[in-house]
Amino acid sequence: MTTSHGAADPAPAAAYAQAAEAAGRAPSIHNTQPWHWEVHPDRLDLRADSSRALPGTDPDGRMLTVSCGAALHHAEIALRAAGHAVDVRTLPDPADPDLLATLTVTGDVPVTPEAMRLVQAAELRHTDRRPTVDIAVTPAQVEELRQVADAYGVHLHRLNPDQVTDLVVAVSHAEDAAAAEPAWQAETARWTGPDRPAGAGLPPEVIPDRRPETDVGERDFGTRGTLEVGGGHDKASTYVVLFGGDDDRAAWLRAGQALSAVWLHATVQGLAVLPYSQVVEIDGTRAMMRRILSQLGHAYVVLRLGVADPEHALPGRTPRLPFEQTTTVDDLGA
Repeated sequence: MTTSHGAADPAPAAAYAQAAEAAGRAPSIHNTQPWHWEVHPDRLDLRADSSRALPGTDPDGRMLTVSCGAALHHAEIALRAAGHAVDVRTLPDPADPDLLATLTVTGDVPVTPEAMRLVQAAELRHTDRRPTVDIAVTPAQVEELRQVADAYGVHLHRLNPDQVTDLVVAVSHAEDAAAAEPAWQAETARWTGPDRPAGAGLPPEVIPDRRPETDVGERDFGTRGTLEVGGGHDKASTYVVLFGGDDDRAAWLRAGQALSAVWLHATVQGLAVLPYSQVVEIDGTRAMMRRILSQLGHAYVVLRLGVADPEHALPGRTPRLPFEQTTTVDDLGA
């Protein structure tokens, strides 16, 4: 048996399985976790899982693909934190559209402090729907996140006050559209109600017990949760949008990678993150976001960045599907 990280060495295959498990912590729309991993002796394949798609909310698979891109980034950092150099090929087979990416270990790399910080951040990362406190996000923090997104070919723009006002309107329009669409309501109820799939969806402890009193409204899940909102507002929050020049599956996958990278770096910075995907889920508000961006690109997701109230306990965590349900492992020759 060779001692290099080649196909004859079982270490990469074991690392692929560990990376697939770590990727399960990635964020996804309504916590649907719409991915499936295939662990092979010589590679790790990422596939879209249409059984956890949202055809009413996400008919084009836009947010499904963004979610899978976030899982892809989680797997990448897990492999690098294990000391593996990794080659990532996205959409490698046009004849197999569900195959979103293939990761291949190509050798060894030193384990850097940054790699370890990101893996630790992946364990801590969560969506925080509570209002933020009156502590501003610094320009240096935003610039660091901009550079993080740029590494994936995705732009990060900080919305100015006038653009935040326009965002308020866009979010309101998106919420009104969702409230008027039975398919949206049914899907939301399925993933937030008592009959949500085991290991997925949004439990009551991550849904606010009342609508927060913020300028930019949050998604209305149609149900009251048990997450205590408390006081506070979003006056000191910073709103950023991830965007790019393309609006196709390759772009959405990159957007998901950038989303994960930005979110994890923000977690390292001590910032709380709340995504606003509803403004890109319908044609009308996507067009509004393009106008906010002065037609410079297509919005992929909006993020609220802020500082959580240290007096409040951490919110609950969303559940995760078991490894066996999201991953298929080939015979690794053990």
